[in-house]
Amino acid sequence: MDALLEVLNELLQNEFYSRITFIVLTGGAALAFAFSLTFLVSSFVAPFRSRKRVLTSAHNGGEGNASQKVFDTLDPLGNLLMPKKKKQAFVTQQTLIHAGFRNENALKNFYAIKIVLVIGLFWIVMISGSFVSDITSTQVFALAVFAAVAGFLIPSIILDKLAARRIKRIHASFPDALDLLVVCVESGLGLSAALQRVAQELDVSHPELAEEMNLVNVEIRAGVHRIEALRGMAERTGVDDIKGLVALLDQSIRFGSSIADTLRVYSEEFRDKRMQKAEEMAAKIGTKMIFPLTFCMWPSFFLVAVGPAILAVLAALR
Repeated sequence: MDALLEVLNELLQNEFYSRITFIVLTGGAALAFAFSLTFLVSSFVAPFRSRKRVLTSAHNGGEGNASQKVFDTLDPLGNLLMPKKKKQAFVTQQTLIHAGFRNENALKNFYAIKIVLVIGLFWIVMISGSFVSDITSTQVFALAVFAAVAGFLIPSIILDKLAARRIKRIHASFPDALDLLVVCVESGLGLSAALQRVAQELDVSHPELAEEMNLVNVEIRAGVHRIEALRGMAERTGVDDIKGLVALLDQSIRFGSSIADTLRVYSEEFRDKRMQKAEEMAAKIGTKMIFPLTFCMWPSFFLVAVGPAILAVLAALR
């Protein structure tokens, strides 16, 4: 131990950094031993999981995805960071699903990426600061803590942005899908066939919604009830309009009314709703234009209109 500490002192030329590095290396060795022991025990306890992994890799031609291998490596680290509160984990899981990450290990991978960024950014700043002579040890440590906090918050911010962007795209593509669905159902296709046809038509222009519709068709073929599959799509997309459509279809199937008439009525109501929203946005334009007109346009207009008169008065008084 003393020899390792002396080697670190010679390399870093700083006793404070060498002690912290020694503590981190010791902790990392302990964690590596614990993870190795966990993998060893899990391989004996759960042989089915190992067999499944082998069969999956054989099915892919023996060439696993590199990113999936990295996430599998980080999986034990994500288990340590899983939130204790089920509500917080559920909210994060829903955000991941809305962003398009439906993998069963997505939540663990998300928290593993967080801790990797926290530790990585912290030590990058600490090691980089040791080569700068103008910064004190306290300042370097404060910057490293700030980088660690940023590494913890950045994945959540990026995830929220991805989820909001995907929800916005699906919401923008829903009117086209609804009109096509009405046409397909009224032409005589069943609901499942109409969903498949609409998914094929929207595959290029709106791939997110087309993917969700294809997943609904797969679930229906696997034996899931149509309404349950549509509810799953509504939960995955996070769009309120799709939730309303699913609720209306549920009532239509339950009471035995025509699905085509239901879709036609909902399409007309949805078109009226979009028109009312557009009119509302147009009515707000006048109020929103007050601030740019007051702070941007009015000063320049006042300068052009009154400026020459002020200059003439100053010249006369001179």
